[in-house]
Order: sequence, then structure tokens, then C-alpha cells
Amino acid sequence: MAVASSSDVAILALGVVLAAAYLFRDSIFSSSTPKAVPVAPSKFANGHGNPRDFIAKMKEGKKRLIIFYGSQTGTGEEYAIRIAKEAKTKFGLTSLVCDPEEYDFENLDQVPEDSCVIFVMATYGEGEPTDNAVQLMENLTDSAFEFSNGQHRLEGLKYVVFGLGNRTYEHYNAIARQVDAELTKMGAVRIGERGEGDDDKSMEEDYLEWKDNFWPAFAEALGVEEGQGGDTPDFAVTELESHPPEKVYLGELSARALTKTKGIHDAKNPYASPVKVARELFQVGGDRNCVHVELDIEGSGITYQHGDHVGVWPLNPDAEVDRLLCALGLYSKKDTVINVDSLDPALAKVPFPVPSTYISVLRHYIDISAVAGRQILGVLAKFAPSPEADAFLRNLTSNKDEYAAVVTNGCLKLGEVLQLAAGNDINAHPTPQNTTAWAIPFDIIISSIPRLQPRYYSISSSPKLNPTSVHVTAVVLKYESIANKLTAPRWVHGVGSNFLLNIKHAANDETAAASEEIEHVSLPAYAIEGPRGAHKTEDVYKIPVHVRRSTFRLPTNPKSPVIMVGPGTGVAPFRGFIQERVALARRTIEKNGDDALADWGQISLFYGCRKSTEDFLYKDEWPQYTAELKGKFTMHCAFSREPPYKPDGSKIYVQDLIWDDRKNIADAILNGKGYVYICGDAKAMSKAVEEVLARILGEAKGGSEADGAAEIKLMKERSRLMLDVWS
Repeated sequence: MAVASSSDVAILALGVVLAAAYLFRDSIFSSSTPKAVPVAPSKFANGHGNPRDFIAKMKEGKKRLIIFYGSQTGTGEEYAIRIAKEAKTKFGLTSLVCDPEEYDFENLDQVPEDSCVIFVMATYGEGEPTDNAVQLMENLTDSAFEFSNGQHRLEGLKYVVFGLGNRTYEHYNAIARQVDAELTKMGAVRIGERGEGDDDKSMEEDYLEWKDNFWPAFAEALGVEEGQGGDTPDFAVTELESHPPEKVYLGELSARALTKTKGIHDAKNPYASPVKVARELFQVGGDRNCVHVELDIEGSGITYQHGDHVGVWPLNPDAEVDRLLCALGLYSKKDTVINVDSLDPALAKVPFPVPSTYISVLRHYIDISAVAGRQILGVLAKFAPSPEADAFLRNLTSNKDEYAAVVTNGCLKLGEVLQLAAGNDINAHPTPQNTTAWAIPFDIIISSIPRLQPRYYSISSSPKLNPTSVHVTAVVLKYESIANKLTAPRWVHGVGSNFLLNIKHAANDETAAASEEIEHVSLPAYAIEGPRGAHKTEDVYKIPVHVRRSTFRLPTNPKSPVIMVGPGTGVAPFRGFIQERVALARRTIEKNGDDALADWGQISLFYGCRKSTEDFLYKDEWPQYTAELKGKFTMHCAFSREPPYKPDGSKIYVQDLIWDDRKNIADAILNGKGYVYICGDAKAMSKAVEEVLARILGEAKGGSEADGAAEIKLMKERSRLMLDVWS
């Protein structure tokens, strides 16, 4: 081993000293004044630096109320804003209305003692939170989640809960109830009773009844008195004498649509999809319609999976637009350009793009075709053109039974109520000559009527067979209102489905069939060419759409048995399911030969309609699918209005066919670990199907129907029983 010389050691030592001097030069050569070191902000620090800190925003804006809403379609947000407006009007209290997805909840325990948190929570799907409330619910239910106090406790937090649900679903208002239970468990204190709105009956009436009892309890808890607020407007509407026409929104749903620039297409920027095919699915000449529409998505960047939903953005029919223009005295200046500014952006955001025009707002942006709410009628009474009209509206507002008989049963829209109150004929096409004008400020109309929302349909195709198109199957909604002392029965038309029917007629250069023109009532007409004619190119019409993801999916393993129950248009997603399996079968057979499907699980579809000759959807397609799936697909059909009937003469429905096939169904579920899917009516069909399944499984397990119900519950928890139902 070599020995280092003294000179080598000296050189090495000098090198170490110089290196150390370089590394620590700031400490050695700096002045005695210590250098400021930036400190990372605390996780809970307030201030402008953290946009997700609602406590900081409350303090900065001097808000005593914070309202979180869980909303899938916009209704929850609408009620949250209504609560905020009433708190301001009654007590002069300002609120922070928040989408919970945009905030963190570690400092929920820091809400001041003189403040209150209000939760307006919709329940979605099978007792699930809405997409924007998933994180909030995880934080509230996770006992390991710590607030800034280092605990999962919210001692003394004042809170309010109003839930939005539908009683026809099994998990009615489950999320609101869960929020209430979790907050109570953590030591929070609820103000008043928990509110629960039922969309199956009247969400509006449930809300009005709840709030009338809630506000006194609220005032006592927060130490405020009614009368401290004021009736201040939410918006300022200004008519613009001059504005570049190309910058005025005439129905465009986004800035990109207005400027014709490319971008991601979603709910905030729908895609104007060309209609490739639009055809009638019911027997031509019948008294009902069901429209099949194929939407071209090639080049749009939109993708979808079987089981997803497509949101169709409709517009209001021409007659209702004209009716409200006339009732508001705006018909002569319907094309006047207006700007809308929020007078309290934290409370009321302008709900549509501006500047716009009066007619565009009423046609494209707010839901004037909905049944008029009782609360808005009380607001409008003071603008009545006569004492009689004033008394008419005040009676409807104060008399719940009268409102239900005249407005709810009569399916009266706001324009029609204003006409009736003024003594006008609601059956004549509205004109300025036959419609009395009310001096209602337009800002009140914007504040009181919610945004026109998309209508969602289960996609009835698979991207494996139809990669560049989305298929829609929509039965056209048309029904008679209930007669009352003021109005005779009238035909009521659904906005979204009749919009699609209009598209079908125009795309095929059709006129409405004689059967569609019932008595003296014409089908509603729509301005389907779109703003600036943008939704029509030569003879091709376009529909603004976006895709909403779903968890309604086939099992990935084709060996798993599949049972699908979908009467009527409930069959729509199952057409997509079958197409998905057909595409897989083609690839499998091509790779492994004709016997490649031998170990696949059986696929059963239980379908029902009135008659095989009248409304059997996609009747010609099912045999082709059966052949391609090599006997692995079986279709069971119940035709309720043609033989055979039950021995007692009653009709046969899908649940009866399920019971008849109970041996195979029990085997598929219990032994084959199969999957069950139900799509369609939630009020009667879905419940009846679940009951018969519980009975089948209970008997097969040698137990009772209660044992079968427990098995059903377990299947839901494991996503082996899935529902896509509506009321």
C-alpha cells in the first residue's frame, strides 16, 4: 500500500477547506442580519392565496351563511340560490353559495359561532352523491379524516339540511339523511327539521312547506329578526343601443360556439352534432311516437361507452316564447340586445352568456316551458295590470289546494298563468293584440326561472359497432292535463322529445301525420335551424349534445351470465349492450372459430310493450343479434295488449316472464354469479321486478322473500344488480 507524502496531505487539506468555504460562503461572508426565509403557507392559512379556502372567503365578504349544494342537473344549485336570496331578503344576511367540488373541508370546524352551514343535497342514482359532492361525502363519512382541530369532530357547528330526492327510488333522499346523521355524530347542531323534497310529487311544495317552518327556527338560532333585509334585485338588465352583432349570443351555448373555435366538448361546450338518421320506431299512423336518432360525432373528440347517457340541449317551443314576450310587453322589441350584470356575483351568477336578446333568452336559456312555481306567482302579483289579476295570483300563492287544482293539474306555464290572470284566451296563438302586457322587470324573470337544462337519454348503441355515432331512442311525451274550473283538458308536450320529433320531421322533409295533429291542437314548433342558422347545413340538421359518463356497464368477462330487464324505451341501453357483445363475438369467432362462444354466459333480455305490431322497438334487429351470438342471447317478450293473457284475463308484464323463467334466473345469479340490469320506469316496473327477483332468490335459497331481499341488497353493494331508472 502506498504512503502519502506530506505535500499530498497539505494539498488535500487545502482542497477540503476551499470546498467548505464555497459551500458555506453565505454564512461566512454575510452580514450579521439574518436572511429572511420564505415560509410555506399553513394548510389552513386564510388569505387570497388559497381559492379553495371558504372560511377566508366568508370572512373577506362578511358572510354569515355558507351554502354547499350537491347537484347533478342544476336543481340543487337552484334551491341553494333560493335559500340564499330569502336569507338576504328576510334578514339582510349575505351568503356564500358554493360548489363543494371547488373547496377543501379541513377547516369546516372553523366556521364562526354566529354563522351557519347549509347543505342542499340531491341524491343521485342508487343512493349516491352527485358528482360534485363525492369528495365532501368522503370527508364527512371517513372517521380518519381530520379537521384543523386534529379530530373528526365538528362540535357546536350550526347546520341546515335540505334534500332533493324521488320517493319512487329505494334510496329516497339518502345523501341528505347521511349528511344529517354524520354531522350529528360529529357534534354539530342542526337548525330546524331536515327538509326533504320529493320530485315524484312536488319538489316545490315540499320546499315551501319546509322553509315556512325553518325560517323561524333559523332566526332564533342566529339571533336575527325578520325585516332587516330588503327586496333588492339580483341582476341589472341594460338595453344596448349598439353592440357588434357577431358578439351577441343568440342561442349559442358557449363562447366557442359563438366564435366557432375548437375545444373540448362537454356540458359547458356542447357539440352541434349532425343528424345522420332520424326515423319513427312505432307503427306509422298510430297515436304515439318514438324517435330513433343517430348523431354524428366523427371529428368532434367525443367518445362514449355502452351504458352512457347523452345530454340533448333543446329549446322552448315558438308558441311559449311568443306568449311570454307578449305577456311581458316585449314582443315589439324582442330582438333588442341586452346585457345582464349580477349585483351580487357571490349569490347570483348570470345564468347564461351575454350580451343576448330578449327572444334568445326566452327561447334558448331559461325554462319557460315548466309548470309555473307557486312562489314566483306571489312575486309577480304586485306587477298585475288590474286588481283582478292581482287577486288571482295572490289567491294561487296563498291557497295551496287552488294552486294544485289550477296550475299543477292544468300543467300551466308561466305565460299561460299570466294570460289567465288577465282574462286572456290561452288556447289562441298569443299576439300583442290578444295578450295583456304586465310591467314585470326582466331581471325578475331571470331570477325566478331556472336555466333550461339538457334532457338525458340512455345511449342505445355501442362504440364497438358505431364508433362515429351516438344513437338515441326517445318516446315522445304527450299527455292530457286534468280539467279544472278554469281550463278544459289540454294536450301537454314534453320539451325535449317533441324537439327531437320536430328534427325528425324536418330531416325527412315530413309533415306531422294526421294522427299527430290531435283534434284542433298542433304539435309545438321549434326554431330548429338554431342561432344564426348554425344548426342547419343544406339539408342536414344539428343538435347540441354532450356525453355524460355512467357506471351502467356489462361485466368485462363474457362468461358471466347477464339478465337485462328493459320494457319500452328501457331497452335502449340494452341495444348498446347487445351490440357490445356482438362486436366481441365477431372478434372472438374470427380468432378462435365457430365454437369460441361455447363457454360464454347466457344473455337474457326481458322486454315488454303494448303490441308486437305497434310499438316493438328494433323488432327487425333482435333476430340478427341472436344469430351472431350463437344461441347465447335469448329474448323474452311481454305484449300487454295482445294475447296470451293471464288465466284471469289480466295483462302479462316483464315481471311475469321473469317469474316463469325463475329456475334459470336463480341458477344464473346464485351459481353463475350473474349480473342483473334494470332500465325503465322506477315507480312501478322496477319495484315489481325487484320484488319478484327477491321472491325467486328466497325460494331458491330455501328461505323467505326477506332472504331474497338480502341477496338483492348484497348484489347491489357488489354492483351485480344495477339500475338506470326514471319516474
